Amino acid sequence: MPSPTADLFAAASAAPRIRVGIGGWTFAPWRASFYPADLPQRRELEYASRQLTAIEINGTWYGAQKPATYAKWRSETPDGFVFSLKAPRYVVEGKALANAGKTIDAFVFGGLAELGDRLGPILWQFPPSRRFERDDFAAFLDLLPRALDGRPLRHVLEVRHPSFLCDAYLDLARAHRLPSVFTDSDAYPSFADPTGDFVYARLMRSRAEEPAGYAPDALDAWAARARQWAEGGAPADLPYVQPAPARRTPRDVFVYFISSAKARNPAAAQALLARLRG
Repeated sequence: MPSPTADLFAAASAAPRIRVGIGGWTFAPWRASFYPADLPQRRELEYASRQLTAIEINGTWYGAQKPATYAKWRSETPDGFVFSLKAPRYVVEGKALANAGKTIDAFVFGGLAELGDRLGPILWQFPPSRRFERDDFAAFLDLLPRALDGRPLRHVLEVRHPSFLCDAYLDLARAHRLPSVFTDSDAYPSFADPTGDFVYARLMRSRAEEPAGYAPDALDAWAARARQWAEGGAPADLPYVQPAPARRTPRDVFVYFISSAKARNPAAAQALLARLRG
């Protein structure tokens, strides 16, 4: 098994608050590009976690995993690596979010502790049909556990209906100190207003004709934005609901290359990491 990419986690020293990754680690086309040809499939997570600094898990969207599975993921990944986990769809698609307490707790306290320090943000991705209803949404946010086995939990909200592009939503998210996903996509609301203690971006514009998924100047721009976010700034070239705020306290940043030309996403993540190391 190859050792971690040179300077990969040294980048955590130069830019300790920025993590870059992809969605999942099992995708057949990656076996022809990202993974070595002779790598057994069972070792793909081991390999991917040593080339990147984070992975977003989509499998938990379809259902929680067994505690033994979380423990296995932890054992196969190096110190400093983290997973983001999509919360199960049956939680966020319920008719009344205020009634989701039992399903939230069943997911969070059903084995996530086995990930230990590999547990990163929990992503609550709401369907495009979910409109912003303040009282119901506020009740849901009150239900989110803030700690697990003594470790603070991080939650992040991905809202996909235009009704969330309003002051009332931003005020509510800020009151709970919960970030909103910056989704770089024309298909969903895309706004970079900071609402929490860290930044979470899901980039969805990779292109098959680009060897690294994105053109070099686009990757340069994302590296600059990630550094601005980490320093507490708000990149001026991104869309906002409200005027971009003044600089704040430095914060952690999570950047994931998701969907679009999926075969190129590992290359995009590695290219961004290389720029951040520089």
